[in-house]
Amino acid sequence: MKKSIILLCVLLGSTLVMAGGHISPKLLHSAKIQQNACKPNKIYLEKDANLMWEDQAYTDAEAGAYSRHHSTKKVGSYRHAVNYCQRLNYAGYADWRLPTSDELMNVHGKWGQAFTYYSERDFWSSTPTESRKYYVVFPADAMRYKRNPRQSNYIRCVRCTAK
Repeated sequence: MKKSIILLCVLLGSTLVMAGGHISPKLLHSAKIQQNACKPNKIYLEKDANLMWEDQAYTDAEAGAYSRHHSTKKVGSYRHAVNYCQRLNYAGYADWRLPTSDELMNVHGKWGQAFTYYSERDFWSSTPTESRKYYVVFPADAMRYKRNPRQSNYIRCVRCTAK
Protein backbone atom coordinates (compact mmCIF):
# COMPACT_ATOMS: atom_id res chain seq x y z
CA MET A 1 0.00 0.00 0.00
CA LYS A 2 2.83 2.40 0.88
CA LYS A 3 4.56 1.53 -2.38
CA SER A 4 1.38 2.37 -4.33
CA ILE A 5 1.00 5.73 -2.60
CA ILE A 6 4.67 6.57 -3.11
CA LEU A 7 4.48 5.56 -6.80
CA LEU A 8 1.33 7.65 -7.24
CA CYS A 9 3.01 10.67 -5.60
CA VAL A 10 6.12 10.27 -7.77
CA LEU A 11 4.02 10.01 -10.96
CA LEU A 12 1.85 12.95 -9.96
CA GLY A 13 4.86 15.04 -8.98
CA SER A 14 6.77 14.27 -12.19
CA THR A 15 3.67 15.10 -14.25
CA LEU A 16 3.37 18.48 -12.54
CA VAL A 17 7.08 19.20 -13.03
CA MET A 18 6.96 18.26 -16.72
CA ALA A 19 3.78 20.24 -17.35
CA GLY A 20 4.93 23.36 -15.53
CA GLY A 21 8.14 24.39 -17.21
CA HIS A 22 9.37 27.94 -17.36
CA ILE A 23 6.61 30.44 -18.14
CA SER A 24 7.79 33.83 -19.29
CA PRO A 25 5.42 36.79 -19.31
CA LYS A 26 7.15 38.11 -22.47
CA LEU A 27 5.74 37.18 -25.87
CA LEU A 28 8.06 35.68 -28.42
CA HIS A 29 9.25 37.95 -31.21
CA SER A 30 7.34 37.67 -34.47
CA ALA A 31 9.22 36.61 -37.56
CA LYS A 32 9.94 39.50 -39.86
CA ILE A 33 8.40 39.05 -43.28
CA GLN A 34 9.98 40.66 -46.31
CA GLN A 35 7.99 43.36 -48.02
CA ASN A 36 7.86 41.45 -51.33
CA ALA A 37 7.63 37.92 -49.93
CA CYS A 38 4.65 37.07 -52.16
CA LYS A 39 5.32 37.07 -55.88
CA PRO A 40 2.83 39.08 -57.90
CA ASN A 41 1.06 37.63 -60.88
CA LYS A 42 3.04 38.21 -64.03
CA ILE A 43 3.15 37.75 -67.78
CA TYR A 44 5.83 36.19 -69.93
CA LEU A 45 6.54 37.85 -73.27
CA GLU A 46 7.77 35.47 -75.93
CA LYS A 47 9.04 38.15 -78.29
CA ASP A 48 10.20 35.88 -81.12
CA ALA A 49 6.70 34.35 -81.36
CA ASN A 50 4.78 37.59 -80.63
CA LEU A 51 2.98 35.93 -77.71
CA MET A 52 2.09 37.05 -74.20
CA TRP A 53 1.61 34.23 -71.68
CA GLU A 54 -0.40 34.30 -68.48
CA ASP A 55 1.97 33.62 -65.55
CA GLN A 56 -0.12 33.29 -62.38
CA ALA A 57 0.61 31.27 -59.26
CA TYR A 58 -1.06 27.87 -59.01
CA THR A 59 -2.88 27.27 -55.73
CA ASP A 60 -3.23 24.25 -53.46
CA ALA A 61 -6.95 24.19 -54.34
CA GLU A 62 -6.02 23.82 -58.01
CA ALA A 63 -3.58 21.01 -57.23
CA GLY A 64 -6.35 19.27 -55.29
CA ALA A 65 -8.81 19.74 -58.16
CA TYR A 66 -6.26 18.24 -60.54
CA SER A 67 -5.78 15.13 -58.41
CA ARG A 68 -9.57 14.68 -58.01
CA HIS A 69 -10.29 15.37 -61.73
CA HIS A 70 -12.34 18.49 -60.96
CA SER A 71 -12.35 21.90 -62.62
CA THR A 72 -11.52 25.14 -60.86
CA LYS A 73 -9.70 28.26 -62.05
CA LYS A 74 -6.49 27.21 -63.86
CA VAL A 75 -7.16 23.44 -63.72
CA GLY A 76 -9.90 21.39 -65.32
CA SER A 77 -11.47 19.67 -68.29
CA TYR A 78 -10.88 20.78 -71.87
CA ARG A 79 -14.20 22.65 -71.99
CA HIS A 80 -13.37 24.41 -68.71
CA ALA A 81 -9.94 25.37 -70.12
CA VAL A 82 -11.45 26.95 -73.24
CA ASN A 83 -14.02 28.85 -71.19
CA TYR A 84 -11.43 29.97 -68.64
CA CYS A 85 -9.20 31.51 -71.31
CA GLN A 86 -12.10 33.12 -73.22
CA ARG A 87 -13.35 34.79 -70.03
CA LEU A 88 -9.93 35.75 -68.68
CA ASN A 89 -9.37 39.46 -68.08
CA TYR A 90 -5.74 39.64 -67.02
CA ALA A 91 -2.93 42.20 -67.20
CA GLY A 92 -5.34 44.66 -68.83
CA TYR A 93 -6.28 42.34 -71.70
CA ALA A 94 -9.40 40.30 -72.44
CA ASP A 95 -8.36 38.55 -75.69
CA TRP A 96 -6.78 35.45 -74.14
CA ARG A 97 -7.13 31.98 -75.67
CA LEU A 98 -5.97 28.43 -75.11
CA PRO A 99 -2.60 27.94 -76.85
CA THR A 100 -1.94 25.45 -79.65
CA SER A 101 0.22 22.43 -78.92
CA ASP A 102 2.98 23.91 -81.13
CA GLU A 103 2.98 27.13 -79.08
CA LEU A 104 3.22 25.20 -75.81
CA MET A 105 5.94 22.92 -77.16
CA ASN A 106 7.91 25.94 -78.35
CA VAL A 107 7.74 27.86 -75.06
CA HIS A 108 8.60 24.79 -72.96
CA GLY A 109 11.29 23.61 -75.37
CA LYS A 110 13.47 26.64 -74.70
CA TRP A 111 16.42 26.36 -72.35
CA GLY A 112 15.43 27.03 -68.74
CA GLN A 113 12.05 27.75 -67.23
CA ALA A 114 10.34 30.68 -68.94
CA PHE A 115 7.63 31.07 -66.30
CA THR A 116 7.83 32.24 -62.72
CA TYR A 117 4.92 29.94 -61.86
CA TYR A 118 4.77 26.48 -63.32
CA SER A 119 3.53 22.98 -62.67
CA GLU A 120 5.17 19.72 -63.56
CA ARG A 121 1.86 18.47 -64.97
CA ASP A 122 0.26 18.44 -68.42
CA PHE A 123 -1.16 21.67 -69.88
CA TRP A 124 -4.15 21.77 -72.24
CA SER A 125 -3.72 22.91 -75.81
CA SER A 126 -6.44 23.82 -78.29
CA THR A 127 -5.11 21.29 -80.81
CA PRO A 128 -7.48 18.36 -81.44
CA THR A 129 -6.33 14.84 -82.32
CA GLU A 130 -7.97 12.56 -84.87
CA SER A 131 -9.58 10.46 -82.12
CA ARG A 132 -11.83 13.00 -80.31
CA LYS A 133 -9.07 13.89 -77.90
CA TYR A 134 -6.94 16.99 -77.45
CA TYR A 135 -3.22 17.39 -77.06
CA VAL A 136 -1.63 18.37 -73.78
CA VAL A 137 2.01 19.36 -73.44
CA PHE A 138 4.20 18.09 -70.62
CA PRO A 139 6.61 20.94 -69.66
CA ALA A 140 9.52 18.72 -68.63
CA ASP A 141 10.01 17.24 -72.10
CA ALA A 142 8.00 19.75 -74.19
CA MET A 143 6.24 16.84 -75.89
CA ARG A 144 2.55 16.52 -76.65
CA TYR A 145 0.27 13.69 -75.58
CA LYS A 146 -3.37 12.81 -76.34
CA ARG A 147 -5.89 13.26 -73.53
CA ASN A 148 -9.61 12.69 -73.07
CA PRO A 149 -11.37 16.11 -72.94
CA ARG A 150 -13.07 15.17 -69.65
CA GLN A 151 -9.70 14.69 -67.96
CA SER A 152 -8.37 17.41 -65.67
CA ASN A 153 -5.17 19.21 -66.71
CA TYR A 154 -3.49 22.53 -66.01
CA ILE A 155 -4.29 25.67 -68.01
CA ARG A 156 -2.07 28.51 -69.21
CA CYS A 157 -3.62 31.10 -71.52
CA VAL A 158 -1.87 33.06 -74.26
CA ARG A 159 -2.59 36.04 -76.47
CA CYS A 160 -1.01 37.48 -79.60
CA THR A 161 0.96 40.70 -79.24
CA ALA A 162 1.31 41.47 -82.97
CA LYS A 163 -1.67 43.08 -84.69
